[in-house]
Amino acid sequence: MNMETPNTYFRIRLSTMRPEKVTSFNIYVYMDQKYYLYLKEGDKLSDGKIEVLQDRDSGASFFVKTSDKETYRAWVKEEINSDLIPPHQKAKILRESSLSMMEDLFEVPDVNQALDDAKPIVTDFINFMETNPDSMHFMLSLSGHDFYTYNHSLDVSIYALGLGSVLGYDKKTLHDLGIGSLFHDVGKRNVSLDILCKKGPLDEAEWAQMKMHATYGLQILNNHPLISDAVKAAAFEHHESWEGNGYPQQLKGQEIHPFARIVALTDTYDAMTTQRSYNKPMSPMDALTMMKEKLAGRYDPEMLKAMHSVLFKLKAS
Repeated sequence: MNMETPNTYFRIRLSTMRPEKVTSFNIYVYMDQKYYLYLKEGDKLSDGKIEVLQDRDSGASFFVKTSDKETYRAWVKEEINSDLIPPHQKAKILRESSLSMMEDLFEVPDVNQALDDAKPIVTDFINFMETNPDSMHFMLSLSGHDFYTYNHSLDVSIYALGLGSVLGYDKKTLHDLGIGSLFHDVGKRNVSLDILCKKGPLDEAEWAQMKMHATYGLQILNNHPLISDAVKAAAFEHHESWEGNGYPQQLKGQEIHPFARIVALTDTYDAMTTQRSYNKPMSPMDALTMMKEKLAGRYDPEMLKAMHSVLFKLKAS
């Protein structure tokens, strides 16, 4: 009997694969509702072959067995520590491999498991920032192409880590910030898909339901015994406003947790600069100018200045 389920596999993107690099795991292709062995452990793809496949890879076709997840992580880690790969390619491998993991996490019913599985992802990003301090702009430049829940959450986390680093946070605080920003919208699990996916404006009742996601996020995270109050605050308070007219508590200024103030900035910025079906993305500088000139009352002014320094470095690099 075949006991395999979709949870037996996790997605990978072929953009994480380097031509001529021998794999340490089997790669499967999903076709006609079945998984077929595509590349055997110990084999490699040629330059031409991988280029053609990458062009066709939507992120929904290639898989590795969940039992090989740690082997895959180790393989990615070896790649981003390699002296043979330029920094921009390392950044792409790290982001794309993490994006695959994020897709997996957002489909896991057990939030506790998802939170635990996210910790190595955040650690990888922090280590990358530490060992490649001049390469963070490559990571930031990869963000903002598509707006899906997992893309958005990963990109908000990348921006938040960049901002936290500029603000001088230590490694432990950065790790908590990374988890908090990854799961800032976890409460949307309890909001109707019809509301989440609606393309037009929400009516009053739908908007009231959407606004509940902050409270739902706190409720969900309260069920995880090891999650810090700072991570919970990122979910519960990221729609509070510096001027005090946000939700759900109408907190003002310094009453809002620093993590929530950071996520408020990075969440808005990513939404404004990301391609969605119903709007065109703004350029990084146009988005930041609007945030500074028209939306400034929503944000911590010192953090808004720090965000500018993060993005100015991106533009100048």
